[in-house]
Amino acid sequence: MVPVQIRMARAAVGWGVRELAEKAGVTANTVTRIENGADAKQSTMVALRSALEAAGVIFIEQNGEGPGVRLRKAE
Repeated sequence: MVPVQIRMARAAVGWGVRELAEKAGVTANTVTRIENGADAKQSTMVALRSALEAAGVIFIEQNGEGPGVRLRKAE
């Protein structure tokens, strides 16, 4: 997961920085720093990814066209 994927995923589910931070159990400043390319602890990245995946985000790894995200199909 790269910083731009976090920003894209957050936008896809309609969350602001504060909402993602709350759901992941981190500070809003941490989310902003990571989205701007700062290093983060592995546990912080896992928390962010878990919160976004629980909201329906699927992370797409590098596949020649760059990393991305999409939303899970509604059931």
